[in-house]
Amino acid sequence: MRLRISSLLTAVAALGLVASAASAHRQWMLPSSTIVSGDDVWVTVDAAVSNDLFYFEHQPVRLDNIKAWAPDGSEVKIENGATGRYRSTFDLHLTQKGTYKIANSGGGIMGSYKLNGEEKRLPRGTTAAQLATSIPAGATDVKLSEGWNRNEIFVSSGTPSDGVLKPTGKGLEMVPVTHPNDLVAGEQAAFRFVIDGKPAANLKVTVIPGGIRYRNALNEKNYTTDANGEVKVDWAEPGFYWLNATATDNKASIPNASERRLGYVTTLEVMAP
Repeated sequence: MRLRISSLLTAVAALGLVASAASAHRQWMLPSSTIVSGDDVWVTVDAAVSNDLFYFEHQPVRLDNIKAWAPDGSEVKIENGATGRYRSTFDLHLTQKGTYKIANSGGGIMGSYKLNGEEKRLPRGTTAAQLATSIPAGATDVKLSEGWNRNEIFVSSGTPSDGVLKPTGKGLEMVPVTHPNDLVAGEQAAFRFVIDGKPAANLKVTVIPGGIRYRNALNEKNYTTDANGEVKVDWAEPGFYWLNATATDNKASIPNASERRLGYVTTLEVMAP
């Protein structure tokens, strides 16, 4: 019997918080290729939330918040965007040589309160500006938490470059030691994770190969970052992999929020030797 895991991802607006390895619904972006060559090249990206990596059967990731950056750091427009029942898709024209970053990042507020003895939840997508009007007068037992999620992928035209790999300093981020477009089966890769620009020690990192639909086990590998926020990952075979890290701390920027939930996701392509 095929593995099915029933717990649901708690979403924040169109972004959603990243699912842990034990959760069924995983958000991801999948490029048609991570390395391309030529003078006039494109990549097509699929974006979805699904149980099975990388298969369309739950819901699309909305395109509103997806942005892309060229190797020189300039923002690049995504083209030919479309959203269907189970996935979104868009194209990116790679007009510069080097590595591009495509990211869907942002946050929101989750919370609940009681009104007349009945527990209610904040509407999805509630922002800090809307918070005051989202909680009615007389509400009690107000519980708030802030979520910040980052879902990003990297694609290179020609030789990979490092410009877009620099962290923004906000939330949970991956700072590759091994370039994400230079991964080979049988060769170990290293990644560093930071929270607000500082090393994220003792962070749990999960790596799952695609193709869950066609096997009876996740085949996930779990890692823990060292004091410098680094993990070393071994690739058993070529293919696309989903990498996920999550963290919780008490550094929420929203007044009266008890915690901040951070998530990071990337899709990595591992080549054959």
